[in-house]
Amino acid sequence: QVQLVESGGGLVQAGGSLRLSCAASGRSFGTNYMGWFRQAPGKEREFVAAIDWSGLGTHYAGSVKDRFTISRDSAKNTVHLQMMSLTPEDTALYYCVVYRRSFSFSRDYDPSNYWGQGTQVTVSS
Repeated sequence: QVQLVESGGGLVQAGGSLRLSCAASGRSFGTNYMGWFRQAPGKEREFVAAIDWSGLGTHYAGSVKDRFTISRDSAKNTVHLQMMSLTPEDTALYYCVVYRRSFSFSRDYDPSNYWGQGTQVTVSS
């Protein structure tokens, strides 16, 4: 059974930083993209970042590019999201995702992918 467990969320002041982590278990994900989505109250879940199986290919939402950095440790089945220069607009529940199909990712929310339970990030002004 696949399980994703996020950690690292919390409360931070605007301009601060946080590092999210996600540990995946239950099978090997050596050919799968991993990534992060977020969902703010009253809004749809939106793509944040994704990283390919090699760790060399990354994709970001325009709103976080140059502020967030995604990385992964494939040997440990973990993915991280370093977030800097946070603003109140970054406040959301952040979800870890492992894309079910090998060598494929999408910026669209797909409930058939593997999802974590989410970790809350709150940025105060």
